[in-house]
Amino acid sequence: MSLFTASLNSGSNGNCYYIGNGDEAVFVDAGLSCRETEARMKRLGLNMSRVKAIFISHEHSDHILGANQLVAKYQIPVYVSQTTMKEAGFWKIRKFTFHFTDQQPVQIGGLRITAFQKKHDACDPHSFVVSADKTNIGVFTDIGAPCDRLIHYFKQCHAAFLESNYDEDMLDKGRYPVYLKNRIRGGSGHLSNRQALDLYINHRPSFMSHLLLSHLSKENNSPELVESLFASTVFDTQVVIASRYRESAVYEIALKEHPLRMLLPKIIYSKKQQLSLF
Repeated sequence: MSLFTASLNSGSNGNCYYIGNGDEAVFVDAGLSCRETEARMKRLGLNMSRVKAIFISHEHSDHILGANQLVAKYQIPVYVSQTTMKEAGFWKIRKFTFHFTDQQPVQIGGLRITAFQKKHDACDPHSFVVSADKTNIGVFTDIGAPCDRLIHYFKQCHAAFLESNYDEDMLDKGRYPVYLKNRIRGGSGHLSNRQALDLYINHRPSFMSHLLLSHLSKENNSPELVESLFASTVFDTQVVIASRYRESAVYEIALKEHPLRMLLPKIIYSKKQQLSLF
């Protein structure tokens, strides 16, 4: 079964990722306003009525900003860890709130969502894998370090949103205060370009068709740097730079069974023509 996915936005100014089949979909995080979420969904040809649940990774504002508005307007269930719910201030929408358990799948129609704990400076942060039959899409952002759990789930993904937050030299020489630099690179902050590349080179499954590099820093990174770094690989995977300013295209992720072919990757920006679906 195919899955369809898009980044509505990816960065410290807001994060929201769409993953669905032909009948239902979920958001991972809701870091855009309700109005902006609706506008981007409309431009992509995606219907809000298909969104059956929102899964929240952690309580930072760039991941939860629009959750209360979206739930109030559309009455979409929100799945969040019990600890994160308390920190996020979801009391007004608590009757629409459900808790997930680490590594215990939640079934939303034909979609199966598995949460697993990650390293990040939040109270109870989680990453997610969304599955339909044997097709898996991972959302792996806001990661301090590539732990064994991340590697385990990354190896199962046909597509993944993978954080590539900062260039190490730009961060080191940049204007951020030392404490913030240490927070970002200290093992509970964010994944660097080099860490993302190492994870991709060493643990990419042969059937991975799409890699969407996500949560790029405005101050300490650039799409051109990331493009150049990942262009050095020779895998048959479409590598996409997810924008912090606009939605991506919608990508169809289908089960890929053929052997790995050694080809240069296609590195593209979010300006690619969007598909009108549903």
